[in-house]
Amino acid sequence: MTRDGMAEALRSLRPGSGADPAATGARALGVAGVVISVFPVPAADPDAIRAPEPRWWFPELSLRFEELQFTLGEGPGPDATRAGTAVLEPDLDRVRPDRWPALLPAARQLGVDGVCCFPLGLGAVRLGMLTLLCDGRHGLDDRRLADANTLAAALTATLVDGRRPAGRDDGLPWPGDGLHRAVVHQATGMISVQLDIPLAEALVRLRAFAYGSERLVGDVAEDVVARRLRFDDDGSGTHAPVGGEG
Repeated sequence: MTRDGMAEALRSLRPGSGADPAATGARALGVAGVVISVFPVPAADPDAIRAPEPRWWFPELSLRFEELQFTLGEGPGPDATRAGTAVLEPDLDRVRPDRWPALLPAARQLGVDGVCCFPLGLGAVRLGMLTLLCDGRHGLDDRRLADANTLAAALTATLVDGRRPAGRDDGLPWPGDGLHRAVVHQATGMISVQLDIPLAEALVRLRAFAYGSERLVGDVAEDVVARRLRFDDDGSGTHAPVGGEG
């Protein structure tokens, strides 16, 4: 890592820079991957899903891990979102197995050794999340931790200003934009109607089925929206998918 690398990462946040904030951030911090996620603007419906949605990622493994956390509903990202403070676990082998029982074995299978998450926001206002994938052998030393906090602060300022880093308009979420996980939100709404349950519970059902079938929640959501999969309550509090329209 160099000072020039960190300067490049900060310059990538300027409109029109043409740089990728995730790729430049990964190089500057010397980490295996970076994901920058944002929260959509709060919906009027208090039962609406609030989860950070990926805006930039590097490399593809970073996005796969982010989707894994979303599917399972556990991990350093969800914990950092709830607490509003950074969650630093650069070596997942040192994490208690009962802390994230579903995520830890899945992360190892995916090839993720360590994760550090920095919430982006002001006070209680959640704006986004900076997620770093670490190599598991070395934690963030004082210098890299300071640089990660600097990048998180710069991203927060960018979110507050409402600017688009790199001047790109690729359809991915920024405050006020559409949702990257639109299909998940649509499927959740359909399950809510099918089972006559709140949206939050419908998302739990969707995640549970995805986990049980060893699939990402987005893939299952696509089946629901395409009506290849339907959730029906069998009267005992469980659900079973069936094929067909509806």
